[in-house]
Order: sequence, then C-alpha cells, then structure tokens
Amino acid sequence: MDASQLYWLSAADAARAIHDGTMGSEQLMENCLARVGEVEDQVQAWQFLDPEYALNQARARDEDRSKGQPVGLLHGVPVGIKDIIDTEDMPTEDGTVLHAGRTPAHDATVVSMLRAAGAVIMGKTVTTECATYTPGKTRNPHNPEHTPGGSSSGSAAAVAAGMVPLALGSQTNGSVIRPAAYCGVYGFKPTHGLISRHGVLRLSRTLDQMGVFARTIEDIALACEVLVGHDERDPDTRPRARVPFRDIAAGEPPLPPTIALIKTPLWERTDEDTREAFAELVEVLGDRVVEVNLPGSALNALELHRTIMEAEMAAALVDEYDRGRDQLSDALRAQLERGRAITALEYQAALARIPLLNEGFDELFERCDAVLTPAVAGTAPKGLTSTGDPSFCTLWSLCGMPALALPLLHGANGLPLGVQLVGQRHRDARLLRTARWLTAQVADD
Repeated sequence: MDASQLYWLSAADAARAIHDGTMGSEQLMENCLARVGEVEDQVQAWQFLDPEYALNQARARDEDRSKGQPVGLLHGVPVGIKDIIDTEDMPTEDGTVLHAGRTPAHDATVVSMLRAAGAVIMGKTVTTECATYTPGKTRNPHNPEHTPGGSSSGSAAAVAAGMVPLALGSQTNGSVIRPAAYCGVYGFKPTHGLISRHGVLRLSRTLDQMGVFARTIEDIALACEVLVGHDERDPDTRPRARVPFRDIAAGEPPLPPTIALIKTPLWERTDEDTREAFAELVEVLGDRVVEVNLPGSALNALELHRTIMEAEMAAALVDEYDRGRDQLSDALRAQLERGRAITALEYQAALARIPLLNEGFDELFERCDAVLTPAVAGTAPKGLTSTGDPSFCTLWSLCGMPALALPLLHGANGLPLGVQLVGQRHRDARLLRTARWLTAQVADD
C-alpha cells in the first residue's frame, strides 16, 4: 500500500504492522489526520478532534512498545467514539445544547477497555440529538447531499471515508445498522448485554445496545474480543467465558449455512433497487436460502418497540425535558411526551412479549443459521433533514439479537445498498462466520 494511504488499512492489519514494528502508531495517526484534512469539510464526521492530542497518544503507544511493555490487541490503532460515550479527557455532549461543554470525570467502560488494549482514542464522532432522530451535521461520504443515517452518523461516515479504521456507536432502534448500510461499511450490533453500556447516555435499558463500525469482518471480530465482557455496573451483562471471535469468524462452517430470507411485512416499503438486488443475491446463494414468513407474534414489533422505547426514554431524559424542553427538537419533545402518556399496563404488556418473540426465533434457528433481510428500504435518501427509516432494524433490536450490516450491494445511483444478517442471541461469533461465508459467495460469483 502507498505509504501516504495507510489510513485505508484495516484495524487488524494496522495492529499487526505496529506489533511487528513495520509501522508506527504515530505514522498511522499522521495518515489518518491527513485524510481528515482532505475530507472532513465535506463529511463533517467529528464533533471533537484535537490533532495534537491524538498524535501525543500515538507517540506514547510507540514509546510503550519501544520499551518492551505489553502490547494489546489494538495497540496504537485509532478508534472513533460516538459522542454519547463518556471520555474523561474529551467532551461528551450527546448531540444536544443542553449538554454543551460537558466533560465526564470517568471513561465509559468500553473506552477503558479500548485504552487497556492499547487503542488511541482519536476523537468524538457526531451523534444525532440524544441519539434519536434529529440529524447532526454529518453528511454521507459517498454523496454529501444524502444522509449518512443515524444516530451513529459520524462513526459510520468516518470509517467509510477512511478517517479512522474503527469506531464505536450504539443502537436503540436502527442506529448502527442503518448508517453502516447507507455509508457502505460493516456495522455490528451484538446481542443485548454482551458489551457494557456503563458511561453511555441511556435511552432505554431494554433496547440500548453498543455497536462497532469497521471495513472488514475481521475487524469486527477483533473489536468484540476487546469489548465483550462482564461489567457489574451494567446489570444486563453477565460473566461468561472468553469467546475467540476472530478464530471462529475466520473458520469454515462445518456445513454450508442455511439462510432464512425474511422479507418482513415492510417489504412493500423497499425500493425497486433493493428488490432487484436481493433477487440477485438469493440467486447467487441458491439452495442455501429458504424464504420464511415471520411468526404472527412478530407482526406488531414496531408498536411494541415504540411503546418500550418511548416510555423508557421519557424516564431516562426526564431532567432534560423538565429543565430544557424548549431547547429540544420538536421530534424528541414529541417522543418524550408520548412516553410520559404510556401507562404502566401498556409498558409491562409490551415487555412481556419479548421473551415470547425470542422463543419463536429460537425454533427458527434450529433449522437456519442466520436471517437475511434488508437493512434499510434502499440507498441513503437525498436530503439532510432526516436520517432515514429504521423500521427494518426494529424487530431485531426489540429482541436483542445480533445483527450485522454487510456492504455487499449498490443501487443504480451508485450509493451503497444495505444487507442485514441477523443471528440467534449469544451466537454472535457464529453470525460473523456465516457473514464471512456469505460475502465469499458473493465475491466468487
């Protein structure tokens, strides 16, 4: 690779080069910052970025290595952090004027884990307002007149534009999968509770899930090895044995996977590009795909998700509403007001449906290895007043199932077209293995 384009290195390749001494972290950071200088004015992915501070961190990682100190899995690799994730040395403003200038006293657990693995926290990426629907300043790196998606807008765009090889986001509805699909990168939302959310802006304990953006499946697996773990400060995580994500993801499936194509009742919302692309993809996969209809219990997933999300958001953002409702967007204020009107009976009834939904999908996964479904209706919509429709992600977020956006297709307008692969809860590494198999089939066609 051209030494002036090291910013296109994957996180795994960069970590190997730094470990082997063929490249320094400072050299990589200089490349990434040069790329920022080239494209940031157009993409606007960063909420906070101090180039000299980023370089100082990289120099420190190089010095650690030169002294023979232990080298972690991401030693010297730059990582972008969504600006709802606390960083003790950088502002975390949550995309709202109500939190302007906020500098946390402590790192979020995921940031601490990244630092422990040797990663360089490059800066904070743009989020939508409180990680909801009102867009920030970020534009799609493939066409600045189109949305990058949300709410993890800056993280997806920064990775897609070559400014950073790896970035963190979060998803409550479609905030990882949708921007990954629109920007043409891999976006992974693991099983609910697999990665700690301590130190991350809370919207919904039931639905909030961390996520990762990268340019390869290997990088997704690498990030999971660093970030997955029990944290007593997040009661939805639990102790578990270490999962060798990279080894499993890189391995060959014992049998060719069986993929369940689920169009969902939202299929009629898809663009013609999406329907044609999925038909071609199914043809490539041949008899490994079986079309499956959703169980009736899943048909009201959008309503269930909205009830739970808005009720829990109203509780989580009660201070913001009480003190600063006039400074919230109309969309967020309306969400919170609907949430405040939801009764305890309605909320508890919606929560009770989640285990039943997962039982139905457990039966499906006895026959199939993964679910293939659209990530979004089509390519990124033109315009910057909306982040697009998250509905194709809603069911999987509601059930807390692992989901992966695959950058396999393109629309007639040349923009990325998202494919979503969904797996069984707590079978995240197997989902990555199936995804690698699927991408290989497409590449060989």
